[in-house]
This record gives sequence, C-alpha cells and structure tokens, in this order.
Amino acid sequence: MTVAAARALRAECPLPSRCSPHAEATQEWLAGWVRRFDLPLDDDELCRLDAGRIAWYAGRLYPDAGAADLRTVAALWTWFFLLDDACDGPHGASGADVAALRDGVLRVLRHGPGARTAGFRGPLRRMLADAWQAPRARMPPPWQQRFADAVAHHLEGDRTEAENKTRSHVPSVAEYVALRRATSAAYVSYTMIEFVTGHALPDPVYHHPALRALAATGNDLLSWFNDLVSLEKDRVISGGHNLVLAIAREQRLPDERAVEAAVDRWRTAMGRFMELRARIPSFGPELDPAVAAHVEGVARSVRGTIDWSLESSRYSASRS
Repeated sequence: MTVAAARALRAECPLPSRCSPHAEATQEWLAGWVRRFDLPLDDDELCRLDAGRIAWYAGRLYPDAGAADLRTVAALWTWFFLLDDACDGPHGASGADVAALRDGVLRVLRHGPGARTAGFRGPLRRMLADAWQAPRARMPPPWQQRFADAVAHHLEGDRTEAENKTRSHVPSVAEYVALRRATSAAYVSYTMIEFVTGHALPDPVYHHPALRALAATGNDLLSWFNDLVSLEKDRVISGGHNLVLAIAREQRLPDERAVEAAVDRWRTAMGRFMELRARIPSFGPELDPAVAAHVEGVARSVRGTIDWSLESSRYSASRS
C-alpha cells in the first residue's frame, strides 16, 4: 500500500522530473571507484551497493552538473550511504560511536586529509579524503564551513537516533519531524548546489528566512516520501523512526489510516513549498541568478529523491 501511495504522489507532483545525461557513465565509474578502497564488503554486497543507483540519485539532484562534478557528488553520496549503513540498524553503532565518528569526519573536512582522528579510520576515511579533494580545492572557506556544519547536523541526528534505539525511545511526531530533517542529509545536499552551479551564496542570503523556510519544507517533502517507500524496511530496523510509524503510535491509528495521514501531510507540505517558492524575494541583480539556482536546486532535491526512492533497489525490502 505504501509504495502505491508513493507512486500516486509522484504522479501528482508538480515538479518536473529530470536526470543528468552523465548518470549512466558515472554509475559505471562509481563501481570502480568504490572498489579502490578495500571496503569490508563481499561481491554480493558490492553488487547491492551498485544496484542502489547512487549515481542516478546524484544525476537527478544535479541534472546540469558537468561529468567531473557529477562523479564528485556521486562519490560523496556513496560515502554518506556507507556511513549511514554503519550507523543504522537495530544493532548498529551506539550514540558514543556515532559521536566519535562525527568528530573524526569533521576534523578531516575542516583540517584536511592529514588531520589526526581517533574515531575515524580505514576505508571510509580514505573515501572521504578522496571525494573531498575537488570541493576543498575549489570552494571558498565559508562554503566549506557551511558544508561541514551540515554534515555535523546530519551526524548529530544519527547520534540522537542511535541513542533513541539504545533506550527504546520512540519519538513523537513533532520530535521525529525535527530529527528527520537532520538524518535525511538534505541540508548537505543543498550545499552541493553551489558546488555544481558555481554560484556561492553569501551566508546572510543562504540563511535568509525565506530560503530557510523553503529548505525545511523541501526537506520534509523528500524525507516523508522516502518514509513511505521504506516503511516495511523501517518496521524492522528503525525503532519507530518513520513518519507513518510515529503517526500510528501517537494517534493510535491502524497502519492504513496512518499512511493516509502521512500522505495528507505531504500534500499540505507540497502546497506550502510551491507558495514559498513563488514568494522568494529579490536580492538584487548580482545575487538573483545564484538565488534562482539554489531555489531550483532545492526543488530538484525534492523531485530527484521522489524518483530515485522508487527506482533504487536500496528500498526494495519495502516492495515485497
């Protein structure tokens, strides 16, 4: 039922679907790139990672990226998914483990690949150091700080979720919505819009209330859609961290009604997103092209996640 509901939402989504012409070639490149780092994965696990079509995800989020930039983004997203897999699951990392991992990741991002880290070693560190080379060389320090801050926010969300699972705490709907904005990594994806477009926004503009409201609503849309697709998988491993599960528990609804409530919430958020997008103010002729590129990039993150969530095998467990 949830996948059928997700497909219906995709059909009514007002945002057009796009994908980079470099996605297929990038997926082929990515398979070889991953195998360079001696990950503790067997051939079946590597094939499942490849079937996740992460390069296609990057291609949907950044359809206008050049071939080299799309490879960089696809490598970073592959690293993110592997990192989350290390943190996730019913017997995943503890909150303390995730905190140590977070601190090590941030030292590499802020101080370079030679930074000393106690809780972040091995293939994942080497992958990040390699994928981070181009953004670190090309993007200005304020952008690098913004990216690191977004990664810190994401991993802090992962830490909170890990601690919730350890103490069997199931979040309320309001608590979950706030936490999901971190664990989705959408705010990380937004920073990469500037990398692929070449338009870096000043901090006061990037954090303007109108852009932040659009970013948060877009985050909710892509997160809640993904929750519908991954519901069956999340029943097993999420410890209640799914919008449908949170609604069902808090409102004491059967599953079918909780899915309907989540769908209604998504539709309301989409209406708000379109209104917010139409009301983005002008920041002047020098900044408006960069703002327009950012706003379009947030919309691409929403629609790209919708399309990829239904085409990737990463959530195939929810389709049985």
